[in-house]
Amino acid sequence: METPELPVEIITYILSFLHASDRKEASLVCRKWYDASQDFQFQKDVTFKFPASISSLEVIRGLGSRSRCGLVISHLDGSSVSKAVLVEVGLHLGPRLESLALPGCSITESSLLGLLPQLTGLRKLDLRGLDSLFMSGAFLSREEHRQQVRWALEGLEELNLSDLRYLSDLTFNRLTGCTPRLQRLAVAGCHIAFEFDPYRGRPVGPDSSALLSLRNLRRLLQDQAATIRALDLSRTSITPESLRTVVQVPGLTLHELRLQGCKELSDQAVEVLCRHQPSLRCLDLSGCTELTNRSVGAVASGLAKLQVLSLSRDWRVTENGLAELAKLPHLKSLDLSECLHVSGAEIVKGLSSPQPRAQLESLSLRSCCYIRVAIFSMAQLLGSSLRVLDLTSCVYLTDLSVRAIATYLPGLLVLRLGWCKEVTDWGLLGIVEPTKDCEPRTETEDKGPSFTRTFGNMGFFQPPQMPFQDKPRTVTDEDLSQFQEQEGSSVLALRGLRELDLTACAKLTDGSLTQVIRFPDLQRLSLSMLPEISDESLASVAQHCCSLTSLALSRCPQISDQGVARAAPHMQRLQHLYLAGCDGVTDRSLSILAQHCRRLRTLDISMCKDITIKKVDLLQSQLPFLENVQCHFVSGADLTLTL
Repeated sequence: METPELPVEIITYILSFLHASDRKEASLVCRKWYDASQDFQFQKDVTFKFPASISSLEVIRGLGSRSRCGLVISHLDGSSVSKAVLVEVGLHLGPRLESLALPGCSITESSLLGLLPQLTGLRKLDLRGLDSLFMSGAFLSREEHRQQVRWALEGLEELNLSDLRYLSDLTFNRLTGCTPRLQRLAVAGCHIAFEFDPYRGRPVGPDSSALLSLRNLRRLLQDQAATIRALDLSRTSITPESLRTVVQVPGLTLHELRLQGCKELSDQAVEVLCRHQPSLRCLDLSGCTELTNRSVGAVASGLAKLQVLSLSRDWRVTENGLAELAKLPHLKSLDLSECLHVSGAEIVKGLSSPQPRAQLESLSLRSCCYIRVAIFSMAQLLGSSLRVLDLTSCVYLTDLSVRAIATYLPGLLVLRLGWCKEVTDWGLLGIVEPTKDCEPRTETEDKGPSFTRTFGNMGFFQPPQMPFQDKPRTVTDEDLSQFQEQEGSSVLALRGLRELDLTACAKLTDGSLTQVIRFPDLQRLSLSMLPEISDESLASVAQHCCSLTSLALSRCPQISDQGVARAAPHMQRLQHLYLAGCDGVTDRSLSILAQHCRRLRTLDISMCKDITIKKVDLLQSQLPFLENVQCHFVSGADLTLTL
């Protein structure tokens, strides 16, 4: 008796419980499962990325059956192939295309104007860095072209014009005149004359043919103040006075403002911003190096609805004010990376407040060198809400903090501990390292050289050993049996982890990694610069982390062909592999990768002395998706001669 087949609707319901990567694997089982994976509920906001080539023409025709999709097309130019690609997009997708991005292209004006009138359903248009369109200043200069584009882009909501060197008032007005309902506008990295025209020696007029001016930008904000909600002015030379002019436009209510790398901004300008735009949900002030704690206080007191805040690389920000910031009830993401004077004490104080406080989902304290014991309290206070925690280069972080993270943050999806050199096997295992036996010294014992006020170290005494140079006691089988009894406080408790970075945590060994790196949903893992790990760790990771798409093992000297041979059969989803500086990896590993890791897209084998260029060329011909191979100084090349 034949087993009846499940209806497609039932298979679709079952697939709805899977993660996207697992659903992609399931779609390869049979035709029916593939059809179920293409259900509309799985196809929202789907974007396809490919270069302009002959093979992409068939891909575009295949997308014609979809109701909605987005495209990212690279390497477009004035060739006949590029023109054919754009023709196919307009013919087969047309009104069904929701978003279009053209990164790294040198597309001609005639090619784009032939496509845009057909994209009547377009909601997002990314022209970032397309200098070839705006260099001549004639883009959309003809009225008939403007009418066609205006009719097609009437519903456009998001326009990205970042990094355009030749954007001027005239070309900006022609394009934005065709988009009357903009909600998001990005001009990051553009040459905007905020106060002075260097060509004419006077304030910039509203219709300059050489520059984009503040007056012109402000005029657009006035005209479309009812709809514009997000503005990106990052990496521009905006001044405090110019920012005041922008945020005080009548009727303008911004929900998102990005000012990354605007180094001339002052605390007074931020205070004006917070006073006139109290509805902000997202504010990026990273790299605004003149800002101090006054800005933090202004944000904490004036932006009650704030959800996302970045103060990264604002070096003058200290602890003062962070307690009030942590009390913002809607704050979900906080980035304080490279704020060198932050220790976390005030954040703990704010999170301890009995009144409504931040329910953080993402917290970055990367390179905050004073972070130490505060992580223990933070972990307790943040609880199950935190999803992303970045503690990269918090060099004084200890095993106690790692145990606290594993105990109190069960919902964590991303954990970055790279360069935390004090973290050991004991921290990952969740076990307290046994106290070292110390025998009392006798009176006659030689205590070594002594130092006085007048006699220092003149070069013939051994310098004191640094704390991070001490090697912890090796984990034994008895310790591992103890771990099996109390694994609740080990990293293994973070069962939903999808990204883990342990780069340069040099005290870690196979003893812990083979026991705790067992996450079925883990997609990205970095174990680079761990001199003590061997093929045992690689084989164990591959066996227990079946969803891995990115694995970094650069400068792990004990990784060899044997480990790659044991791991590769379990890593069929792997797309990015980094083995730079692994001297034990040879041509044999490339043959194994070609056999088992068919989806590999990025491979770094730089400085692997026993790999030959001939084998690298063969690998590139065998793997259909391989796009980027880094093979600098292979075959034992002499770095000094090459450089």
